Amino acid sequence: MTDRTPLRRRLLLAGAAGLAAATAAATLPGTARAATSGAAGTVEPDIDGTGVWGARAPAGNVTVLNRRPSRLVVHHTVSGNTSDFSRARAHAHAHWVQDLHMDDNGWIDTGYHFLVSRGGWITEGRHGSLRTLLGGNGLVLGAHTAGQNDQAIGIACEGSYHTGAVPPPAQWEVLVVLCAYVCERYGVPPSRIYGHKDFGDTLCPGSIHAMLPRLRDEVAAQSG
Repeated sequence: MTDRTPLRRRLLLAGAAGLAAATAAATLPGTARAATSGAAGTVEPDIDGTGVWGARAPAGNVTVLNRRPSRLVVHHTVSGNTSDFSRARAHAHAHWVQDLHMDDNGWIDTGYHFLVSRGGWITEGRHGSLRTLLGGNGLVLGAHTAGQNDQAIGIACEGSYHTGAVPPPAQWEVLVVLCAYVCERYGVPPSRIYGHKDFGDTLCPGSIHAMLPRLRDEVAAQSG
């Protein structure tokens, strides 16, 4: 598939432009969906569900809690900082994370709810996460942050940011779009976007942690 990331990214960020951007998005694969959410400026991003990227079936029952999340927790996956920004690479990364979590960690499925590739492609992590997000109610019990798995949506960025590297522009901009949409759907204030290290002894999400004030500000601005 041809990598449409530059055009896709512009459309993802064009929620405030209204109908023109939405109409363009509706005609191109791999772009933001045409529908906008209730908050001005917040768009529904294109998310490749587990069926799209060919995820393995869970090794057990995925629990869906009858409540909304109260926060978001941002991670990085400590994968290579690839320059392959294609959708195929995003799918390969989603497979890598699921295999790691199921085969090495012994979990029933991917621990994160969503992953954002370095090229700006979003994939669903744990099964059911996309369905509950679109419904705006219910929380899939994840496995990403000790003490927060029944409270928070876990969003992981492809790459390793321990050494001072920062996310590529496409990844950062789509992370903002995804966080804005999650916050809007679940009624979570942008001020409640955290990093993994806020809840435990870890370096995750590396340099992204220092960027969280900017992330909160940009999510708030996009949410209108």
